[in-house]
Amino acid sequence: MALSPLEQLCRLQARSEEILPEGALLEKLERSASSGVPLRVKMGFDPSAPDIHLGHTVGLRRLRQFQDMGHRVVLIVGDYTGMIGDPSGRSATRPRLSHDQVRDHARSYLKQFFKVVDESRSEVRWNGEWFSKMSFMEVMELASRFTVARMLERDDFEKRYERGEPISIHEFFYPIMQGYDSVAVRSDVEVGGTDQKFNLLMGRALQEANGQSPQAILTVPILEGIDGVQRMSKSTGNYIGIDESPREMFGKVMSIPDALILKFFLLATDAEPGEIKTIAGRLESENPRDVKAELGRRIVTMFHSAEDAEAASSEFDRMFRERGTPDAIPEFDLRPGERGAGLLDLSVETGLVASKGEARRLIRQNAVRVDGERIADESFVLLPRAEPYLLQLGKRRWARIRVS
Repeated sequence: MALSPLEQLCRLQARSEEILPEGALLEKLERSASSGVPLRVKMGFDPSAPDIHLGHTVGLRRLRQFQDMGHRVVLIVGDYTGMIGDPSGRSATRPRLSHDQVRDHARSYLKQFFKVVDESRSEVRWNGEWFSKMSFMEVMELASRFTVARMLERDDFEKRYERGEPISIHEFFYPIMQGYDSVAVRSDVEVGGTDQKFNLLMGRALQEANGQSPQAILTVPILEGIDGVQRMSKSTGNYIGIDESPREMFGKVMSIPDALILKFFLLATDAEPGEIKTIAGRLESENPRDVKAELGRRIVTMFHSAEDAEAASSEFDRMFRERGTPDAIPEFDLRPGERGAGLLDLSVETGLVASKGEARRLIRQNAVRVDGERIADESFVLLPRAEPYLLQLGKRRWARIRVS
């Protein structure tokens, strides 16, 4: 049975932070119900990295909700905005990416998006479709609609300006371009994180200026990473990637603070409101570790399978209750010569970490061991020897390294 507009609104509000302006979304839902025309629900993504994590899926799950209610999702791939980089929440100018880098990342993004969003009910648009065709005079006209004072109303720009930190002119174009995306696709609703509020309002302003009915705005909460402090991000290393192995994914879920268990159930799963209430009660009467393990199994099942989830859970129990090693440890043969292999280099070369920076962070956190011995020296070298080294990075990443 189709949900009424009010029922749709209530379901969407349950996992959202704010809906702006008041009454706008209900009005659009009612208009859609009476006309039989689905709403166009927009969300934009800048492929600044090749992978997405659970933090990204908070908004994706709201898109899936809209789809399940019969509406149409419009995914904007920011191949042009991505070259600027969203300055939201940042204290410095984001490094710029080339167009080729952005498009390569985007292909990986889209494959992962459709693990959550229904591809058959989605429209994918690249904002290069319209920005690549704009003349300089059209760009000038677009920029003329906003003042510097208006741009400095954005919290991150304002703070950087007050501290005397540089703000590049091209960064001012980011919210204008994101706003114009809404004009280009004639969106009825835009979904974004709470840090995107200024950009989302830009869309309303530009739609109104172009004679369109301004979009309703639905913001979603920011999900903290496994450190429980900072927002989930690949740059801080506190993320749970949706393409990670079941073992890595389950282990990372088990490392989140107990205080975040309920929030992860609410934002990163499809648990129904009644179930969320039950889980809240269990956290007061049961060992939180058991509830967290249930969360881990559910998340692994969503992106892999129930069998993978049970295997990851069993291996985790064996490793951490019995202090064992994993059932299967990948092996690598390296031939660096007589001088040996630097720990930072081989950690990246074997794929155990994404960058030397991440390896350095783990060493500084006393989370790297070679043959069971903790390593504190970032310049540590594995010298050639007959038997393989047993390398452990963090609690869940292991490798046998033969250096010859």
